[in-house]
Amino acid sequence: MIRRPNRTLTRSLPPEFAPTSPPSSSISEQPVGDVHSRLRFGRAEMAGAVADLGVFVPIAVALIVKNGLSPTAVLLPAGLLYVLAGLFYRVPVPVQPLKAFGAIAIAKGLGSNEIAAGALLMGAVFVALGISGWLDRVARIFPHPIIRGIQLSVGLLFCRLAWTLTTTPPVEFSDHTRPTWWLLGGTVVVIGAAFLLRHRNVSLFLVALATAGIVLGFHGPLALGSSAIHLPELSLQTFTTAAMALVLPQLPLTFANACLATADAARTYFGPAAERVRPGRLALSLGFANLLAGALSGMPVCHGAGGMTAHRSFGARTGGAPIMLGTVLLVLAFVVGAGLATLLAGFPLPILAGLLAVSGLLHTALLKDLRHPFHWIVAVVVGVTGFVSNLAVALLVALLVWWAGKAVLLLRSRFGT
Repeated sequence: MIRRPNRTLTRSLPPEFAPTSPPSSSISEQPVGDVHSRLRFGRAEMAGAVADLGVFVPIAVALIVKNGLSPTAVLLPAGLLYVLAGLFYRVPVPVQPLKAFGAIAIAKGLGSNEIAAGALLMGAVFVALGISGWLDRVARIFPHPIIRGIQLSVGLLFCRLAWTLTTTPPVEFSDHTRPTWWLLGGTVVVIGAAFLLRHRNVSLFLVALATAGIVLGFHGPLALGSSAIHLPELSLQTFTTAAMALVLPQLPLTFANACLATADAARTYFGPAAERVRPGRLALSLGFANLLAGALSGMPVCHGAGGMTAHRSFGARTGGAPIMLGTVLLVLAFVVGAGLATLLAGFPLPILAGLLAVSGLLHTALLKDLRHPFHWIVAVVVGVTGFVSNLAVALLVALLVWWAGKAVLLLRSRFGT
């Protein structure tokens, strides 16, 4: 005998607290397939693959130039994770630097040893979470509006990073001497072109244009071959510094964005084809990548829902996109790693900022599947609070309010009060 679920309590809840999930229309245009979807390697996939460079390049360049990381060690973990993610997940799961981690390390001028210790700690934490299966169970307590709030926060952070790149350009980039009006004007042009032509592989054209600019603006001999990789020198003090300064601020963002929000975005965009993209598995893949990054004194990495929006919005539909980009990163790591910092510093900032801004704006559009005004309030409060202050606090307060409200309503419906 098959028992039907008891829907009495569900029906008794007001619609704002009823179980939520993306309506079917939100994925009506998604490619339907299974976890063994065929990989594609065409121009559209490559255009989608390079659309997330606006996040990757600025942090990578700063860590190489200001913090002394080896360019080869920076690209190697990211390239390997991209290739393996494409082969396993079969959809364009992104790979990005740990954003809060990287920003703090750059601002404080921490050395490669502290960064390596932080990467090892992040790797150990998320491998443990992924193996335990605990993360997939915890993900169930996050209602859909709160996940959308996380994604709103990330979209706003992307837009702020784009603004910062143009108004206070990093001195590591050649464009930092350009006037602000030139950088802002160029960014606006890129944003307009990206929105109008994003279905015509415009990101691939923009990156090709940037590459041409790098080549034409480069002066002096190019050092070929990989850069030296140094094993970290670790101590209790190094791990303590890394844990307090780097890991604790990054953990809530990685948990919420790299695991929960990325899995949700994959289901929204790709439907059944994203069956393998689950929070626990994402924790495992980014965890192992960070163990490698820490062992090589490289750049810590993660996944990210905003990166998935960037890949998908500009044409990527399968794991072929991350495989191609990962392969390019690995080739760069071993062929021009020794001179990579000089090359990447010539990447035009308007193109980076423009791609970032478009990705951020498109990412906020995930909120369009929210139907109830209360869900919109929850998502906006979480997103704005996470953007202006602390995402961990926003998540905790939102969860307490959501489940406390649901508990009160269930008690009222049960006792008829």
